[in-house]
Amino acid sequence: MAKSFDVVVIGGGPGGYAAAIKAAQLGLNTACIDMYINKDGNPALGGTCANVGCIPSKALLDSTWKYHEAKDGLAVHGIEAKTVKMNVPEMIKRKDGIVKKQTDGVAMLLKANGVTWLQGRGKLLSGKQVEFTPHEGEAEKLQAESVVLASGSEPIALPMAPLQDGIVVDNSGALEFTEVPKKLGVIGGGIIGLELGSVWSRLGSEVTVLEAMDNFLPMVDRQVGKELLKNLKGQNIDVKLSARVTGTKVEKNKVTVEYSDADGEQKIVVDKLIVAVGRRPYTEDLFSADSGVNLDERGFIFVNQSCATDVPGVYAIGDIVRGPALAHKATEEGVMVAEIIAGHHTAINYECIPSVIYTHPEVAWAGVTEEQVKASGDAYKTGMFSFAANGRAAAANETAGFVKVVADETTDRVLGVHIVGPQASEIIMQAIIAMEFGASTEDLQMMVFAHPGLSEVFHEACLDVDGKAIHSAKRKRKK
Repeated sequence: MAKSFDVVVIGGGPGGYAAAIKAAQLGLNTACIDMYINKDGNPALGGTCANVGCIPSKALLDSTWKYHEAKDGLAVHGIEAKTVKMNVPEMIKRKDGIVKKQTDGVAMLLKANGVTWLQGRGKLLSGKQVEFTPHEGEAEKLQAESVVLASGSEPIALPMAPLQDGIVVDNSGALEFTEVPKKLGVIGGGIIGLELGSVWSRLGSEVTVLEAMDNFLPMVDRQVGKELLKNLKGQNIDVKLSARVTGTKVEKNKVTVEYSDADGEQKIVVDKLIVAVGRRPYTEDLFSADSGVNLDERGFIFVNQSCATDVPGVYAIGDIVRGPALAHKATEEGVMVAEIIAGHHTAINYECIPSVIYTHPEVAWAGVTEEQVKASGDAYKTGMFSFAANGRAAAANETAGFVKVVADETTDRVLGVHIVGPQASEIIMQAIIAMEFGASTEDLQMMVFAHPGLSEVFHEACLDVDGKAIHSAKRKRKK
């Protein structure tokens, strides 16, 4: 007789483990199946985010920024640091320690909440049966009242740039360099490519980013994108747009990358090459043909607003469904689905999900861009304020960038907020709270912000929507 659970979650990443924990907290007998094996050969929860994505990349970004500051940024404060060196193996060791602490913490949380952690592969069959194949041993059948699919995503491979251990790598491999490459190539000018390029640029790599698209970060407000691009160029990161890679060749531990651009056929030679052209939903062997689950035209599992699939009692969340491939989006979908399974009424406002690029300066945004609202034909207004005019930013020597607010011309409701600058990843949450509660720019204009603080830039940008900014000269208003 098959083992029976109220809920079986397939996938132990941010969405899967959150769904499992919340379901267990709501009194449901829950199992979480996860097949991930870490680089030490051990099962590990947390998915891509904790093991080879969000967490380790931020560890390296923080380490390398501290090195850059100590080496090049402290003199302005009167601090002399003449013998600053970076021990790359120690940096990687620290990163690995942080990852282990995070993944062990997830395992502890599952145990503390009474979730059964099953180590191996899960596959949805018809009738809400789940085939569980452990890493060692025979497959068995599990019966569930509800199933949550949360298998995440995987890097998109490029046939013309096949991976070669330690030389041509994906995002995982880029986290494991034991020495700084003199010249580093990055295929893909998206979030992952820019963040990983930033890590090694700060340590002295000459970084070339090859982006096939004509526009830099097309999902970002155009003014924000231009500002970030300007700052990246000042950090020894050369971003080449309309650069379509046509081939690669590895010889004598060097990589020749061939590409075409507006000027014709080009090539560069680098010591390491990172392939970061995006990710795709990982649905390989996730469900049987007769399970009833369907894919959309892009290969994502088809779900409704509540993340329900075409099969009653079966849900899908995270990177395998529509919407941005973000850990926090997956987490909240996992919580929502668990609550729905338990009979609660809940929903997610997909218009208020923040996105962040952890370069320096950081980029963060939520809601619509000016380009999007302009294309819609709706009347709108904007406000902008620079960090250069902010006392706290000046004190920290972090004056690059600005905050931009997009609001409805008629209702004054905040439609979008776009930030490039220090602590953008934190400031954006003020915008998220405001947008969730349907705030107008006038609401935010009337609030008192602590001085001196970086958040004042957001306040002044809201004031600037109506030409009321205190700490800037009046700008020419758009007609």
